[in-house]
Amino acid sequence: MPRINLLPWREEERQKRQRDFMIAMATSFVAAVIVLGGTIFAYSQKINHQYDRNARLESEIVELEKSISEIDGLERQKERLLARMEIIEQLQRSRPEIVHLFDEMTRQLPEGVYLTGMRQNGTAVELMGVAQSSTRVSALMRQVDSSEWLTDPGVIKVETTETGPSRQAEFVVNLKQLSSEDKAMEGEL
Repeated sequence: MPRINLLPWREEERQKRQRDFMIAMATSFVAAVIVLGGTIFAYSQKINHQYDRNARLESEIVELEKSISEIDGLERQKERLLARMEIIEQLQRSRPEIVHLFDEMTRQLPEGVYLTGMRQNGTAVELMGVAQSSTRVSALMRQVDSSEWLTDPGVIKVETTETGPSRQAEFVVNLKQLSSEDKAMEGEL
């Protein structure tokens, strides 16, 4: 049998496979580096894009917070204006009540009773005056009790004094003035 020496061919084949393997390794390493670099670049772009979006959202949030604070300021101003309007409406509604008070006082004041002072705090009215006698003060209280604009008369003091030949009674009486709203509520009952 003839002997064929295949070693050099095998050696060349082994070197070619080793070279092909190194080329494949180098190519896969380069490809892996390129893929890794591309992935890192893509993710860094996404992260930068998200940072930009976050910055934009933060600036929009700051703008919205400014708008909200302006709206809150306007709401407080609106509440103050509504409170003022309510006070003005109350004053407008109570305007005729003082006229009713003086009109009723002149109608209900019996003869021989003279007022020296009058004080009002809300609906409470305090009358100070002089009467010819304490019975005239009682007549004043009955008149006030039957009035449609005055109610709840109460005597604080009646003091009889003598000035010369005549006697007179100094008095202080509390009463309550009915408002138009009270009158409307009475009408409903």
